[in-house]
Amino acid sequence: MKLLIVTTVDEFQKDVLQLFKKANIESFSGSDIEGYKNASSFMLNSSWFPSEKGGADSSMFFSFTEDKNIDSFFNLVVQFNTMMETNNPIHAVVVPIERSI
Repeated sequence: MKLLIVTTVDEFQKDVLQLFKKANIESFSGSDIEGYKNASSFMLNSSWFPSEKGGADSSMFFSFTEDKNIDSFFNLVVQFNTMMETNNPIHAVVVPIERSI
């Protein structure tokens, strides 16, 4: 079992959910996050009362799942990212789990 972590801009949230389904990843959790491309845009908007929101509306998903599902998901993400016309690909990482209860 491994931990799959996925981040994407909100525009592709539904696509990630479809990719999970196609990869047979049925159990996962998600959260709304703000994504930043570089530190300077974060620093410009880190005042006490910023007039504008600094980050991009994004989503993070995670799932404890099996290798075969992760391999399938990664293949699907590679295909998806090659087709997109924006500079905001879906990002995914895998973290091995040493122990779990």
